Amino acid sequence: MNTRLTIVNPVATPRSRADGDRFPPAPRPATLDRATVVLYWNGKQNGLDALARARELIDARFTGVTFIEMTGALGGTTRYLSEEQLDLIERRADAVVATTADCGSCCSWLVRDLCEVERRGVPAIGYTAEIFTEDARFSAQTFGVPEACPVIVPECFSNRTTDEIRTMVDDSFEEVVSCLTTDRAVYDVLPEFDSMVLDGAPELHYDGADLLDAFDEMQRRFVANGWSDGMPLVPPTRRKVDAMVEASGLDGDHVIGDFAPGFGIGTVEKVAANAVMAGCRPETMPVILAMMECILDPSIGLRTWAMSTGPQAPLVLVSGPIADEIGMNRGICALGPGSVSAVNVAIGRALRLIMMNVGLSYPGITDMDTIGTPMKFSACVAENEEATPWDPWRVQQGFAPEESTVTVNVPYGMTEFFDFQNSDPERLVESWSTLTRHAVGTPAAGAWLIKQDAPLSAGYPFHGTFSNMLLMAPDHAAAFAAAGWTPERIREAIHRRTKLPFRQLMLNQSMDAFETSHPELRWLLDAPDTMVTVNPSAECFEFFVVGAKAGRSQFCFGGTNSVTKPVAVP
Repeated sequence: MNTRLTIVNPVATPRSRADGDRFPPAPRPATLDRATVVLYWNGKQNGLDALARARELIDARFTGVTFIEMTGALGGTTRYLSEEQLDLIERRADAVVATTADCGSCCSWLVRDLCEVERRGVPAIGYTAEIFTEDARFSAQTFGVPEACPVIVPECFSNRTTDEIRTMVDDSFEEVVSCLTTDRAVYDVLPEFDSMVLDGAPELHYDGADLLDAFDEMQRRFVANGWSDGMPLVPPTRRKVDAMVEASGLDGDHVIGDFAPGFGIGTVEKVAANAVMAGCRPETMPVILAMMECILDPSIGLRTWAMSTGPQAPLVLVSGPIADEIGMNRGICALGPGSVSAVNVAIGRALRLIMMNVGLSYPGITDMDTIGTPMKFSACVAENEEATPWDPWRVQQGFAPEESTVTVNVPYGMTEFFDFQNSDPERLVESWSTLTRHAVGTPAAGAWLIKQDAPLSAGYPFHGTFSNMLLMAPDHAAAFAAAGWTPERIREAIHRRTKLPFRQLMLNQSMDAFETSHPELRWLLDAPDTMVTVNPSAECFEFFVVGAKAGRSQFCFGGTNSVTKPVAVP
């Protein structure tokens, strides 16, 4: 006798397959003779070498071509086109050749630029490494022009020699000409993707000899479909999901927002289903909804870190009475694993599953992380308020003591700050700065040198604000406080010590992007050993007290700006 397990479908419908905007590709000219071609660089390393070769080939093939060289006006490591630049392209250009889409997020953002250009009636191509083909195609669909033209080359231009890049541009040139001069056929049906399975059914059914057998079938199918984080999931049955929805105080079909990178329509029910799968109980739902507000805040730039080849992973910080009410751990092993951190782990895991199944951030298509990190499974802690010698974190962020808050920061990684020796705060700062000034291998270190400030509303990584979060052990916090040091004084002292020679700080940054962003600092080119701060200001350091005894803190480096939202309990 078979038994059936019925669950709520946790996978969201992308806006592009619901009521999303759709735009036709631009009409193509028959030839590029006497055309004006924009050579657009988005700041990615070695893209200018590809554009230089493309210019040579176009100039040799066609007569009387005028070229306009353009660098994305906004951003740093990844730059994108401003409205003014798009207006100029619409007025003056007959075609655009763009580089480079050779990382997960820059691929998506370059394709976004291609779609914006196509919508304005100008044909465009962008060079894309083969491994990012699905990423590029999905992004084109997401941004409303699925017929947009990524030109696929075998390898990334980054870390390649000029000769290797020229060969790839030569080999793909006929495709470039075809894409710019042959009208694109409009899709009658949107294409499917090899690495993404979507199912619009409201409920899913799994059969087995008994419930345990049906449970195993659900796990197998979720892994096969890519909907799993790789660990066993709690079945999101109707009863469990309804209990989570009720705890939210909202209707199940209430739309919280469209979740990047896939613009999945994030209803309360979809969020609740993924939270159940992570092991969350109904009383955690207010925290989960506040967490959703954090990642939907434009300033944190969900699209970029969800799709990146980098190992950015969200770190969730809970401050206030709700942490104790729902049983969060703020002491020993607060980041887990272990039963003492079951609530912490479940909340952090819920965020990853929501990013996957609501935001449609799946490995191999919309999550292109080069290696990955275990932080992506779960990273959630509660403030050890009893051991915090200053105002609680939420009060420092402008909230009332009786409120509870959730903060999300998205660092590139985490390393231990070990110091059992010192109680003198100056020595502690000196010890810590041995970490902060040598985290130069991350994109955030020295990033202010290749970008200009922009409003937080512009979204990460374009605004240039990075927050390095120190999860400060109570013993370290006590040592600072005993000497009368405030968080403001600590961050100023750390910032002063976090310096490196300009030459070293620019080792993994684009010198062209530096000269474009900060012409007033070009004097550093003649003084490469000048000591320069790794971060633009002291505000790039934050402290959250958590954990138990002994002087072992955790330095979370290169994070996004921290976004804090209040917890609303129905």
